[in-house]
Amino acid sequence: MSRDREIEQAYVLAKEQYGRLGVDTDKVIAALAKIPISLHCWQGDDVGGFETVGAVLSGGGIQATGNYPGKATTLDQLRADLDQTLSLIPGTHRLNLHASYLDNGGTFVERDEITPEHFHSWIDWAKANKMGMDFNPTCFSHAKAEDGFTLSHQDQGIRAFWITHCKLSRQIGAEIGKQLGTPCITNVWIPDGYKDIPVDRKAPRERLAAALDEVFAEALDKRHNLDAVEAKLFGIGAESYTVGSHEFYLAYALTRKTLLCIDAGHFHPTEVISDKLSAVMTFLDEILLHVSRPVRWDSDHVVILSDELQAIAQEVVRGDYLDRVHLGLDFFDASINRIGAWVIGTRCMIKALLMALLEPIDRLRAFEQAGDYTARLALTEELKTLPFGAVWDSYCAQQSVPVGMAWLDAVKGYERDVLSKRDRELVSR
Repeated sequence: MSRDREIEQAYVLAKEQYGRLGVDTDKVIAALAKIPISLHCWQGDDVGGFETVGAVLSGGGIQATGNYPGKATTLDQLRADLDQTLSLIPGTHRLNLHASYLDNGGTFVERDEITPEHFHSWIDWAKANKMGMDFNPTCFSHAKAEDGFTLSHQDQGIRAFWITHCKLSRQIGAEIGKQLGTPCITNVWIPDGYKDIPVDRKAPRERLAAALDEVFAEALDKRHNLDAVEAKLFGIGAESYTVGSHEFYLAYALTRKTLLCIDAGHFHPTEVISDKLSAVMTFLDEILLHVSRPVRWDSDHVVILSDELQAIAQEVVRGDYLDRVHLGLDFFDASINRIGAWVIGTRCMIKALLMALLEPIDRLRAFEQAGDYTARLALTEELKTLPFGAVWDSYCAQQSVPVGMAWLDAVKGYERDVLSKRDRELVSR
């Protein structure tokens, strides 16, 4: 029997089983195909960026661990790697780009001088791939972030530098959204904080609030740009105090009507973001998720199909938040094949969404509302052994991407033919 025939037969049986629970798998697959995931550009080059000559990569506590061969060292290489990655992932997705990935033609451009022109090649690439883009000011890995402060810096000149950078980033985000016909989410994250216990927690937060108000002062068309702010628990060099805490940004998003970005790794080890979604969505119109895997707090491991990833997807689907929650990934693992990391993480995020969409949610809600918690528990456990994999395989086949582990053959071939040659070329220069 051919592989295609096996996939088809398995899907027919799975469709019948889910159908008995009132779930139409054809409709689920159609819905899944419309959910974009924003792939983070920084997985492909270990958060290095391409500011080239004159850039000072210091400050901010951003670090990818590992030294797997074949890292992208040019924009063309990074885009080629993304093309390869996207060819192995079902659905139409987005790219999340940092300002440090500008196309400056090899001439250094300071961050308070960037313009939409420096990202036109990325816009053209996104158009060719029929996908949207998101954007981030890069408030780290820079001499003016070396002491751990940016938008909340007590030096007015340094603070003004980062305010200008963030303002320009919003303009770039708006241009991206206008050109691509889908809103660009411009997300602001800063590393600001103290290594040891501060005396004054108030002043930096007041400076940050004022700086953000200045950054967001110009009203931009929401059809083109959506603003988001991202909190963090602590960072390298900011272990005792982070200016932009979760409480700070939650209050800021509520009062200033921005999106709140919730990152899976930016909370205490015993906290999970799945439980936070319905809480914040009760009051916020939209949010942004950065999904990662915090093995040791914010370690940004590659996303796997963990219990928490499934719980995140379940909350998004069960709460009917798919139109209000923007899904993005945020991990950077340099210890394994970088394309493999992208593919594994993104496919797992999509698998989690599929599993959530396959739930007979109306039936589960009915049990809960009737107080029949025994039936609720029995059905949620029964769902774990239903043939979700057959629906996933059928979805991949319909999307003309590799089924099962077949994608790994393509990645290994790309590593042999492309990635393995990069390090040799660098040595020979």
